[in-house]
Amino acid sequence: MSTTTVVRTEPAPPVVHTAAMLWLSAVAFGAFEAVLMIGKLLYDGTPVLGLLPQAGFRLAVFAGAVFLALKLKGGVNWARWTLAGTLGVFGTVSLVKEPIEWLLAGGSIAEAVAGADAMAWAFTASRVLHVLAVLGALVLMFQPRANAYFRSA
Repeated sequence: MSTTTVVRTEPAPPVVHTAAMLWLSAVAFGAFEAVLMIGKLLYDGTPVLGLLPQAGFRLAVFAGAVFLALKLKGGVNWARWTLAGTLGVFGTVSLVKEPIEWLLAGGSIAEAVAGADAMAWAFTASRVLHVLAVLGALVLMFQPRANAYFRSA
């Protein structure tokens, strides 16, 4: 049994390149958020061993996202669909679920802003940029030029 590997000779079009860079940016923002969150939990007295499963899971997700973003840039269509379905849908839901639930439970943005410290501002800014990077990548991955690139493989 033999397999054939297709090696693309043409570079990814700008929309695919930018989508891949946005996915990598989302990973960076996610890693920054994880560092802030773990640092705060440690500061609050959470035992290190209690954080290992969560940190390990996040590390695996980040590694998978980097792998998929690089495959995306190389024109691998299954990577595009995997990113869209997993991180584009479920990942986005996981990023916005908690703030939406908080707002629905009567949380006040004005009070949150008034009581925010530097850590809260850094986390919020990173989360907003994280969500924007994911949404931007999703839009770009399915632009006509991107679709043509993935069809040509």
